[in-house]
Amino acid sequence: MKKKFFRLLAGINKKLLPSYSKKRLDLAKASNLQKAVIGWKLYVTKRALGD
Repeated sequence: MKKKFFRLLAGINKKLLPSYSKKRLDLAKASNLQKAVIGWKLYVTKRALGD
């Protein structure tokens, strides 16, 4: 059940949140908001693949 939820959430994130890897964002120069988005996407992806 949890895995399905996080897979759905990962799909929503992919459509709504920006992809900083495609924009070649330098993490050293990223703002706190950009770092938060990256962290959130990483957390959701990890939970969708793991568990």
